[in-house]
Formats: sequence, C-alpha cells, structure tokens
Amino acid sequence: MEIQQDLKNLPRAPGVYLFKDAQGRIIYIGKAKSLKQRVESYFKRPADQKTQAMVSKIARITYQVTASESQAEILEASLIKENQPQYNIDLKDDKSFPWIRIAQGEFPLVCLYRRKGAKLTEQALYFGPYTNVKLLRQAFKMMRRIFGFRSCKILPKKPCLYYRLKLCPAPCAGKISRRDYYRLIKQIELFLESKYAELLTALSQEMQKLSGEKRFEEAAAVRDRIQALSAMGENARPASSQYELEDLKKIFKLKRLPLRIEAFDISNICGREATGSLVSFYRGKADKNNYRRFRIKAVTGINDYEMLQEVLQRRYLRLKREHLALPDLILIDGGKGHLCVAKDILEKLGLDIPLVSIAKDRENIYLKDASRPLRLKEDSPALNLIRRVRDEAHRFALKYHHLLHKKKTIGK
Repeated sequence: MEIQQDLKNLPRAPGVYLFKDAQGRIIYIGKAKSLKQRVESYFKRPADQKTQAMVSKIARITYQVTASESQAEILEASLIKENQPQYNIDLKDDKSFPWIRIAQGEFPLVCLYRRKGAKLTEQALYFGPYTNVKLLRQAFKMMRRIFGFRSCKILPKKPCLYYRLKLCPAPCAGKISRRDYYRLIKQIELFLESKYAELLTALSQEMQKLSGEKRFEEAAAVRDRIQALSAMGENARPASSQYELEDLKKIFKLKRLPLRIEAFDISNICGREATGSLVSFYRGKADKNNYRRFRIKAVTGINDYEMLQEVLQRRYLRLKREHLALPDLILIDGGKGHLCVAKDILEKLGLDIPLVSIAKDRENIYLKDASRPLRLKEDSPALNLIRRVRDEAHRFALKYHHLLHKKKTIGK
C-alpha cells in the first residue's frame, strides 16, 4: 500500500528516484526525465531477472526533483557515490566514466576528466562519475555560463576569448582576487553537490554584502547568477520555486517536498453570498486547472469556521471516495481557530495531511502539531511562497463572491 501511495505522489518532472528495502536501506538510485513515467515502468514492463529481484525488494520509493535532466545526472552520481547501493552496478567500476575535476592551487582549474585506470589524486576534488556524457556536457556548459571559471592548464599572460565571452573571470590578468575566485569555486562545489538552497542563500548574502559596500557592478553579476540559476533547465520550473519548496520542507519539517499545495479561503459580506475557494499550486506555480469554487450550502449567518468545515469536508471526502491523489500540504487563510477546525475535519476523515494556517494579523503561521505560532523572516523563501499562495486564494475567493453578488443584483 505504501508503494502504491508513493507511485501516486510521483511528479511528471525530472529528478532522481531512490528505491529502499524494508529496512530503509537504499538499494538503487536512478535519474529520470519524468519521475512518474520512469518509476512506474519498473512495475509494468517485463524485466530481466536482476531487475525483477530488485523490484521484489522495494518497500518504499522516495525522490528528489531537479530543474533539469542534466541536473538529475549530477545529483544521481553524487548520491550513488555517497550510498553505494547494491543494484547500481554500472558505477561500481567507474574508471571509464567521466568526472568533473577541480584542481587545487591559487586559481583552481575546472575541467572534465576521465580516469582511464589512473588513480584520483589528492590534489583535486572530483565529482562523479557520470554515465551520460551528453547530459554531463550540457550541465558543464550550463555551469560555465552561470559561474565562469578557469579552464586553461597554464595561465596565459593576457585574457583569452573565454573572458570576452564572460565565461572566465580572467585570474591571469588580475581581474579577480584569489579570495573572490575561491568563493566562486565554493559555489560551484555546492552546485555539483546539488545543495541548491544553500547555494542560493550564499549568493543572496553575497549580493547584499556587495550592494552594501556599493560594489554595484559585482552585485549585478551575482544577481545575474541568481537569475540564471532560477531560469536554468529546458522546460524546467524556475529553480527559485524549487528553493522555496525546499525551504518550506525544512522549516515545517515535512517528510517530502510539498510539490502540491492546496489553499482555502472563505469570502462573505455579512453572511451573504458566502463562498469558499480552493487554489492549487504545483512546484511553486499556480495550477489553475485544479482551482475549485464552493458555494456555501449548509451554513447560514456569519460563521467562517463552519463554512470552512463544509468546504474541507466536501473537498477531501470526494478525494477519499474516488481514491484521488492528496496534496502534500494544505494552507488555510486564518488563525489558530481555523487550523483547529481543519485539523478536526481531516482527523474525522482519517487523513494525515500536513496542515498550516497563516493569520492576517502579523502573518503568524500556525502548525498542526505546534503550540506556538511561527514567525518567519521577511526575506524567507518559504514565507514568499506562502504569501503568494494565500493571496491567490483570497483573490480567487473574492472574484467568485463578486460574481455571485452581481448575478443576484442584476437577476442573471
């Protein structure tokens, strides 16, 4: 049953999937252009004996979404190297696959590298190995456009073409200090380790520091780096949304990334034309095909709690009856009382869905299992996402309320 739920929750997005056995050990790690399509194929297609043996041991499936397939290639290699899963035979004997090498020295060289039987030296950092050379080259080019780094084995006496193309900061001509170049290398390491939240935090702090020191040209370069990270990946969702989701998962201590968020708001004027709205966000972006409107039927007068109760009951009873996928997080526009009402409804329905509410006053955030409200920093990525979802729910609710009021006024 847990595997079936895991399969339902898989997104149609690029990323890395992890198969775990009954003891929670990772037995296989793979990458995919579409996580849902790739993972489901293991349970549908006839497979060889080795694959059948592996599938028979799968007890749980977890995943990590990436902005692109080339990023999934980088993350997969990092996780395999760290965990050494039983069924990842291909990368156990890795001498023929390429790596990304960052040499040590005053201005470290970054390049693609093949072992071909040679040992990895201690005078460099290695990331990999990577099984798909095409994807690796795509990722390497993308990384170069975003960060820029030295690739010449011997420093020339004057800047080369890469500097004019803004692909190298030209340490050969003193265009960048050793300290700033090392900071750049550290950012590249975070990128290769798939630590995107930490990377974007470091970049934001660096941009603010440079702006405070009135080094505006350098701050603009860092800003462009942040924007490039946010836009990278063909047909990918912005990395900034991914960053917000990861921050939300960390702050709320969620078990999985809240890819699907459903938010509710109630709108009425003196109890008349009361309506409820549901907006749905997927991977940090509004998914308007899954918006829903609810005209309050069973509640008279002004009672936001009972109206919210009615809307939640109708929504999640239907999803439960029809065995439809549940959201990863529910957001309520309201305070502690609204949260308690929502919690009671979910418990009556036997549903365990992460639940939070955000109050209009001071934007206190209430968690289902916390006694005190949470106050997030103004620049918190998680708060930015919550505000965006909350505001959209409020806008959608008001729009429907005004529509009903207009119909009643003009008699249509």
